Amino acid sequence: MHTIDWAVLVFTLLFIVFYGLWKTRKVNTTESYLLGDRELKWWTIGLSIMATQASAITFLSTPGQAFDDGMRFAQFYFGLPIAMVILAVFILPIFYRLKVYTAYEYLEQRFDRRMRQFTGFLFLLGRGLAAGITIYAPAIILSLVLGWSLNLTIGIMGILVIFYTMSGGTTAVSHTQKQQMIIIMGGLVVAFIILITKLPADISFSDTVGVAGKMGKLNIVDFEFDLENKYNMWSALFGGTFLFLSYFGTDQSQVARYLSGKTLTESRLGLLFNGIFKVPMQFFVLFVGIMVFMFYQFTKPPVHFNPSNLAKIEADAASQLELKDLQTKYNLVFEQKQNEIRTMVTALNSENELMVNQSQIALKGLNEQDVKIRKDVDNLLVNYGARTGEKIDIEDNDYVFMSFVTQHLPIGLVGLLLAVIFSAAMSSIASELNALASCTTIDFYKRSWNKNKSDAHYLKSAKFFTLTWGLIALSFASIASLFENLIEFVNIVGSLFYGTILGVFVVAFFFKKVKSKAVFIGAIIGELVVLTTFILDYYDVINLAYLWLNLIGCLVVVFVSVLLQPLFGDDKPKKEVENTIDLDNNLSDDVALNG
Repeated sequence: MHTIDWAVLVFTLLFIVFYGLWKTRKVNTTESYLLGDRELKWWTIGLSIMATQASAITFLSTPGQAFDDGMRFAQFYFGLPIAMVILAVFILPIFYRLKVYTAYEYLEQRFDRRMRQFTGFLFLLGRGLAAGITIYAPAIILSLVLGWSLNLTIGIMGILVIFYTMSGGTTAVSHTQKQQMIIIMGGLVVAFIILITKLPADISFSDTVGVAGKMGKLNIVDFEFDLENKYNMWSALFGGTFLFLSYFGTDQSQVARYLSGKTLTESRLGLLFNGIFKVPMQFFVLFVGIMVFMFYQFTKPPVHFNPSNLAKIEADAASQLELKDLQTKYNLVFEQKQNEIRTMVTALNSENELMVNQSQIALKGLNEQDVKIRKDVDNLLVNYGARTGEKIDIEDNDYVFMSFVTQHLPIGLVGLLLAVIFSAAMSSIASELNALASCTTIDFYKRSWNKNKSDAHYLKSAKFFTLTWGLIALSFASIASLFENLIEFVNIVGSLFYGTILGVFVVAFFFKKVKSKAVFIGAIIGELVVLTTFILDYYDVINLAYLWLNLIGCLVVVFVSVLLQPLFGDDKPKKEVENTIDLDNNLSDDVALNG
């Protein structure tokens, strides 16, 4: 990497870190460390929420997802605005009324300590695993660019983020995320512009979009009801909505963002800001991936995007001859695709539908040949791993965008795009570690393990737990392997636990007569059903897209809880009216909370 790129990267990251440290110089209480003294404005909250969700995984995996599968992944986010409205109207007033530090603290007031800590444990388990992947993702970039070992890169990256998070807490996380989002969006816009300028001179942007559409890359909406299909309108609107309700309504990494708002209105506006702008942002990231795909229709891409894997079989005597033959076939298919795309452009401009259809069929066949050649290269890697005993990860979608960045961007912009990835990583990792520390400190340590200590003691404890969870995340990151795609892996992990947690909250909010014993049994059964369903799907006993796990978990918890409640009597909660949603009084309560 060029010296100028290093300078851009280092300056950008140091600016973010020192700005965060400067903004947190007065953080000396547990409330300021965990909730930022509840003084944040709506735009800071909104950008912080977006930055927390837009991790490095988003900018590594999403373009690769679009490269491989087109725009279908956009449907995953269709349930987001619905979830934001529900949370803003119904859930936020309760959290504000009770002045909780964590979402799970509310469950003790509604049910009992057992439910608080059970859901807190599920959160710690799921988010702890996801934090490891969030560290793993940017480490891939560093190892690729710098030529370092992956584990060394994970260690260096993780230690820097742990230090940053321990120093500033929620206040640092929220304020620095504003700068990080500016850098992220600015970097993506620059990458998009460069992509357009690197298209052939005789191929316009509209020509490129037209060809992408005919190649099936711009198909967004799929109304076919298919439980096996991961991305269609039904899995998005039902499974996706429930996933986002769980993520934003019960995941402390997000709850902490909007609980730090100055008023209920500020927090609501922050949530709605995210609901409005997150979907277009995700569309744009996916479209960047589509443009990368089209760029590689005119500029020959590598036959395998992970350069480390490719280097191994290039140097392997047993693989060299077959790889050379596959590369020759690959080059020939690439040349044929170029010619056919230019034919399609001519057909589209002349509105010759017959020629368009013929080119479409020809390109489909050539793409199938391309896919087969890439699978044959994957088989070479598998055989190489079997001979050498080395674990080889053949998935290369997460390297697609970085391949373009490192090989085709001009000097200086490589550093900027790397800064984009690192900015996203820093924001998400910091939020996750801060949330894990908050839950551990408030819901377990302060509540059950070490009561009645000073605020200074709990502040030190929160920093200690930040360090502890950082080390746990590092340990998991060091042994993690890709599961199809990084962003899918994180969403799958979330889907294993979020549905159950959401089900508990749904019962708490909407079913006043259901008490702690019934919901506890319902939660255990719900989680067992989710895990069993996932295992059956994993071993192909059934076929079910993972997003449905969120709906299944939630519905099982609610159904079992309501069914069992008559068996346990009427053990009333401490604050029944205050802790459930009262549609009649919701508006008046909002007015009171906003002063």
